[in-house]
Amino acid sequence: MATRFDLTLDCADATLLADFWKTALGYVDEPPPAPFATREEWVASFGAPGNADKGADEGAEDDGGAWLCDPDGIGPRLSILTVREPKRAKNRLHIDVRVPGHGSAQQRWERIVAEADRLARAGGTILEEFDGHHVVMADPEGNEFCVAADSRPAE
Repeated sequence: MATRFDLTLDCADATLLADFWKTALGYVDEPPPAPFATREEWVASFGAPGNADKGADEGAEDDGGAWLCDPDGIGPRLSILTVREPKRAKNRLHIDVRVPGHGSAQQRWERIVAEADRLARAGGTILEEFDGHHVVMADPEGNEFCVAADSRPAE
């Protein structure tokens, strides 16, 4: 059996990134784990790591994070966590957003470009196009990801 995994993005604005990635992936807010009624209760149960010793005047984070999941339960969960330090380098791991890969090469490329345009309208930035293959983009905080065709057969 394969090991399940989640992906975590560090950020400055969890709400902004959560909205973007929900649009990009079709994900939804993940409900808090039982027995907690809210994510805030769940986070508080850990003693609010990283914030417990900070006062409001010391930059305590109001927006600790967002937790997203695939509504069909297939894709990995995505945790988006607010951190104080800025992004400093290129991602070593990135997300590939896949569009349907069936049809001609031209049809696949048109779907890739259409998805990249949709994500740019949602707040992403197109960084580079590899004509006919994939588009490199950045989310609203500069985390790189690619838009490419799915190489698996259509279901």
